[in-house]
Amino acid sequence: MTDKNVALIVGATGLSGSYTGRHLKDNGWTVATVSRSDADLDWSDRHIAADLTDAEQSKAVLSAAADVSHVFYCTWSRQASEDENVRVNGLMIRNLFDGIADAPVKHAALVTGLKHYLGSFDDYAKVTPYTPFLESGPRLPGPNFYYAQEDVLFEMAEKRGFNWSVHRPHTMIGLVVGNYMNMAVTLAVYASICKHTGRRFVFPGSPQQYNCVTDVTDARLLAKQLLWAATTPEAANMPFNTANGDVFRWTWLWKQIADYFELEVAEYPGHPTPLEEQMAGADTIWKEVVSKHGLQDTPVNKLASWWHSDADLGRELECFTDMTNSRKLGFDAYQATRGSFIDVFDELRARKLIPA
Repeated sequence: MTDKNVALIVGATGLSGSYTGRHLKDNGWTVATVSRSDADLDWSDRHIAADLTDAEQSKAVLSAAADVSHVFYCTWSRQASEDENVRVNGLMIRNLFDGIADAPVKHAALVTGLKHYLGSFDDYAKVTPYTPFLESGPRLPGPNFYYAQEDVLFEMAEKRGFNWSVHRPHTMIGLVVGNYMNMAVTLAVYASICKHTGRRFVFPGSPQQYNCVTDVTDARLLAKQLLWAATTPEAANMPFNTANGDVFRWTWLWKQIADYFELEVAEYPGHPTPLEEQMAGADTIWKEVVSKHGLQDTPVNKLASWWHSDADLGRELECFTDMTNSRKLGFDAYQATRGSFIDVFDELRARKLIPA
């Protein structure tokens, strides 16, 4: 086994992968990265383009990762049904570990999420779990690709003698252009369009989400927890919920976002008004915004993920997490949620992706 920390970030162009890779690089690690296609990542020491659905291709190209000591698996592929999600995503993580079978892996981390407690896309939120979600809670019945990924991880760890950790973030807050699960960027685009058009800035989700307690996960905090779990012996072989450490209600946070964009909060109508419906013509409007303010010419569908924010904000049950496992072991990182959103908004403005 090598004493050198060499990370393999799988899903390096996404939110969790990119923030984790940069954090590890800043802490002196050698960082190898994997994504489906070529990527120019200034923090990556070596990039591998691998189609993890293709066992032969993956095995051939992953020979370039024969020295990795730590794996951070931060990717998934959405399919038409949960049965297909289980099949494809289970295959992908298996092909990854088969491709690095000879690597001196000490630890492997898997990033999943709250569908562990809420159910798959097909059965989403059909149960009413206890809140806050407990890391000790049992799996739900029925297929769930998170469970399939975990089962492969557990199998490989037992077979090859490395430690594992599973990390379950809530809604992820950060900035990666082209990420399709990005609420902070989506809401920034929505607010910018409201300001441009005079549209009412109305909370688009359910009454339950508007009024209930919730939390989110800053991608920077997830990166810190992943590094902590990979280097803390007492944290071996455990699942960890991952959230900022504060809780809030959207009745409060919506006003914070409105104030940032100098908008009035519209009266909540008492029912969802989904962004996907509100923003049906957003591509044309966004071109006007880009032209008027001299922004980067980035299509609106590369910035905003209306459907995913609708799913999060439209839930009809309370959702927040308990972090007992990591807190008991000394992980004390904290991030104020207002700052998570404001930092993304500031970066979007600095990069001329939204108007100042």
